[in-house]
Amino acid sequence: MSVDHGFSVRLCDWARDAPALRRVRQAVFVVEQRIPANLEWDAADPASLHALAEDGAGEPIGCGRLLADGHVGRLAVVRSWRRRGVGAALLLRLVDEARRRGHARVVLNAQTQAMPFYARYGFVACGSEFEEAGIPHREMSRSLA
Repeated sequence: MSVDHGFSVRLCDWARDAPALRRVRQAVFVVEQRIPANLEWDAADPASLHALAEDGAGEPIGCGRLLADGHVGRLAVVRSWRRRGVGAALLLRLVDEARRRGHARVVLNAQTQAMPFYARYGFVACGSEFEEAGIPHREMSRSLA
């Protein structure tokens, strides 16, 4: 577990921490971004490694997941905690874990408005823009070599 700036980030699994992970993703993706709930929850959740950010009181404030193939996804931070380093801490924790697991690269599907954030951490856009859940995205990747 890492602690920084009034929050901590820990690796966790779906079986134990689904309620906290769901709380963040429900608030950010389903409510705020209006992504249909049936598109948000998928079979990859139980099989993925998750990262959870919590505030000093243990309340969930952000999350993300790493799929077995090295894809990072479902990175979300509740509105009141944005621009405070939570997203960066989650992303870097998942990248470090991908490296530890022997992945040569990490790939993600970035909402186009979030591409500058990922670029700051070494991700490079590849491929054309596409729509996912009604939101424009681009694939981005980062070498771990």
